[in-house]
Amino acid sequence: MTTPPVIAAVPKNLHIDGAWQPAAAPRTMPVDNPATNTTLCHVADAGPDDAALALAAATKAQRTWAATAPRERSEILRRAHEILLERTEDLALLMTLEMGKPLAEARGEVAYAAEFFRWFAEEAVRVDGGYATSPDGRNRHLVLRQPVGPCLLITPWNFPLAMGTRKIGPAVAAGCTMILKPAPQTPLSTLALTGILTEAGLPPGVLNVLTTSDAAAVIEPLLRGGGIRKLSFTGSTQVGRILLGQCADTVVRTSLELGGNAPLIVFEDADLDAAVNGAMVAKMRNMGEACTAANRIYVHTAVAEEFAARLTSRMAALNVGDGTAPGTDVGPLIDGAGRDKVVRLVRDAVERGAKVLTGGEVPSGEGNFYPPTVLAGVSRDADLATTEIFGPVAALFTFEDEDDVVRVANDTEWGLVSYVFTCDLDRALRVGEALETGMVGINTGLVSNPAAPFGGVKQSGLGREGGRVGIEEFLEYKYLAIPTGR
Repeated sequence: MTTPPVIAAVPKNLHIDGAWQPAAAPRTMPVDNPATNTTLCHVADAGPDDAALALAAATKAQRTWAATAPRERSEILRRAHEILLERTEDLALLMTLEMGKPLAEARGEVAYAAEFFRWFAEEAVRVDGGYATSPDGRNRHLVLRQPVGPCLLITPWNFPLAMGTRKIGPAVAAGCTMILKPAPQTPLSTLALTGILTEAGLPPGVLNVLTTSDAAAVIEPLLRGGGIRKLSFTGSTQVGRILLGQCADTVVRTSLELGGNAPLIVFEDADLDAAVNGAMVAKMRNMGEACTAANRIYVHTAVAEEFAARLTSRMAALNVGDGTAPGTDVGPLIDGAGRDKVVRLVRDAVERGAKVLTGGEVPSGEGNFYPPTVLAGVSRDADLATTEIFGPVAALFTFEDEDDVVRVANDTEWGLVSYVFTCDLDRALRVGEALETGMVGINTGLVSNPAAPFGGVKQSGLGREGGRVGIEEFLEYKYLAIPTGR
């Protein structure tokens, strides 16, 4: 099989101290196309020795990089933003080949990813401090903001380009050096992004990239060794708990964006057109493989039948296929394990009384495809009510009482995002304030925006990414006390 030019153009080695180099072992690992289950290429497979080299490079570069003028760091991000947009088509195709999402969604992710660089380019020159006199007049208080130091950034496979820029952008703006470990399923987008940042002028050692199939062997010694001062991780709650424990040994500062179990609530007074549109976005973005995906859709009994009919019609009309094919709306899931999980959750819900309105059957043929599925009358004790589905399955529950649906929506260990559809402003605010999530979409199914703080509460994570607070995660306060002589 001929290698697509966008695949051939991507470096396949590790990026350490400004150079592309093979793994020390040397080992490689395959990168597969989830639409065909064929191997696209092989990339370097890093081990602990490579991690040590990357940490040495990041540590060596930290002092000089921290002293770099904010405007210079800002300009690097601005140039990278422009290059990303110029290469939208190649980057979108690359992402679709390794991850599966349709090209239209991949193009949208390139724009989303680029916007993080533009946002943090503007934030780089706005890092400030303070100057004040103590209340007793004896000291001057000078407050500085300084980079936290070398960072370990770990990104997921579902948004391989945007999750990279969301972490790299604030680290560059703040003056931190980095080691980035992308997900093994989707390393190519990260390697392409690394090349773009180098082209934009990022100095050697500032960004070091380790692709690996053995994350534990690479990550644990970095976190326990004392050289890493900041961890930013996006992934499952289960893995996040493990990493948080490893960070405890050397008190590594952490930002964790973990799993979700998002409720979407449709009240009886909702605009059903807006509610169905919002549910389609909240459920089907990225084939449902998103931590923000609507996992539990609660619909008031007064509108449940009509909402289900409209949503089913929309879901059934979606075209499933290879993300590179024209007209594809829904691509494959990331791998066989991901599809098997969806199959199990749907089967359990049906066994507990749910009715399949559309979908629900695994198609024949190659690839990790699963059809858009709507389940009505789902029992609240079904496994998918407490498990992040990560697939194109809309699970419909019914309710009659506002207090009851808020209680049920909050009855979960996760608290990333929720969605509320109602035409009653008082209700929207009241319910939005009562829901135990870090973000709430009011009459919208899309909350992600580089200019807004992204993150959750409870076991959905720690800290925030994006917005004005995104750069705060990469900065420390330093207070200097200066006597006034009084």
